[in-house]
Amino acid sequence: MRTRHLPYLLILPALAYLLFFIGYPLLEALYLAFTKNGTFSLETVRRATSDPMFWKALKYTLAFAAVIVPLQLVLALILALAVNRAFRGKDLAIYVLVIPLTISDVAAGLIWYTMLSDHGFMNKLLMNLGIISEPIHFFGYQYRNMEFLAIVIAELWRATAIVFVIILAGLQMISREYLEAAEVFGAGYWTRLRRIVIPMLKPSIQSALIIRTLFAMQVFGVVWILAGRDIPVLAGEGFYQLTEIKDYGVASIYALTIALLSIVLGALYVKFLKAEYLEVRQ
Repeated sequence: MRTRHLPYLLILPALAYLLFFIGYPLLEALYLAFTKNGTFSLETVRRATSDPMFWKALKYTLAFAAVIVPLQLVLALILALAVNRAFRGKDLAIYVLVIPLTISDVAAGLIWYTMLSDHGFMNKLLMNLGIISEPIHFFGYQYRNMEFLAIVIAELWRATAIVFVIILAGLQMISREYLEAAEVFGAGYWTRLRRIVIPMLKPSIQSALIIRTLFAMQVFGVVWILAGRDIPVLAGEGFYQLTEIKDYGVASIYALTIALLSIVLGALYVKFLKAEYLEVRQ
């Protein structure tokens, strides 16, 4: 009897956590978004979607995800392949690459604001080298494209390490026997990478993309520090509606939109990035 109930007792803390910290807030958000005076209503949805800022926030959130996530995946893959070999200082290199993981998004935003401001380190360096004659303006409503670039740079620096760690762990799980056998049969580096390494990395790539996309949908701190509402994002506008406007229903719509996008994109990753195993490939 005790053995039969043990698995349920072991998952009980995780289930309680999910119900309390995810289930209850989700139900509360649904209630605030789709009810008025205790009855079902779409008025809050219409009020949220009639605001042009909602569509701008959706556009910029998806744009950030479409730019940042693929760049981080490619950069993390290159770094992981470079580090996944024996050389002096390997442990130090990995340590340096993961340092940004210890820095919060707000701190990262402040660092890059200082770096890219008109009198910041980057402009001073370029001017002292004679590359530019006047500062490059990154911040201000009229420079929104440069603000977008600054946010991309800050996010690449801050969060690529997450993808890098997952990809590196996946590389270390690939048996050397596959690569050595392919090398014996004359497969070059790029062939081994394309035919063996990348297919066997798909589970790691899938995990990295899901995690990083979830964070990309919630991007807030870096954007808020570097651009404010010049570049609206879903999380930022939800925060604004909650704290400044005090419209909890519209704030819930923003939160549910983030959740829906995360679920849809996660499902696409699961569907199209299934693991491949060399033993069963036809």
